[in-house]
Amino acid sequence: KFKKGKIYSLMGPSGSGKSTLLNLLSLIDRPNSGLININNKSINFNASKKNDLLRANKIGIIYQQDNLLPDFTALENIYLASLAAGNNKKNSVSKAKNLLKKIGLTNRSEHYPSQLSGGEKQRVSIARALINNPQIILADEPTGSLDLDTAKEIFDLLKGQINSNRLIIFATHNRFFANKADCLLEIVNGNIRTINGRV
Repeated sequence: KFKKGKIYSLMGPSGSGKSTLLNLLSLIDRPNSGLININNKSINFNASKKNDLLRANKIGIIYQQDNLLPDFTALENIYLASLAAGNNKKNSVSKAKNLLKKIGLTNRSEHYPSQLSGGEKQRVSIARALINNPQIILADEPTGSLDLDTAKEIFDLLKGQINSNRLIIFATHNRFFANKADCLLEIVNGNIRTINGRV
């Protein structure tokens, strides 16, 4: 169970299942058994269109490799996520511009991913994940490919997105960042255990 208003870190060796768990929680992967409940409602994995809309509107995903669309600008990469959730273009562009300002990249809005640094691309990824005001943010090694100073900036930006109606779960190999979460979860031999629950 995960509570809104909290940030959770997920640790474990490579191959332990961190990414698989995040893919299950994002409704990308289908569980072999068991149930996933979001807002006390059980997910029907046969209702793929309904789940796609739920993901677009309720879940923001940040990947280690930014997964930005190379042929679209920073601004376009952000507002396209809003269009995918069924919002109109004018509002989507306006929200994307506000988010670019919030992450300090207004001057890079017309730049393509190939023209951005690793830290800038990850900031755009965070803005893209935030545009639909999700209740759940899932981040898979969001600082894994960045130098330490940039990683700290990105982590602080991510942690600053927590609010009483949102929870954040991030997978990491870095215990420095993991220990900054409200709750550190560790996957060991397929089991999840709580290391430092402050929730």
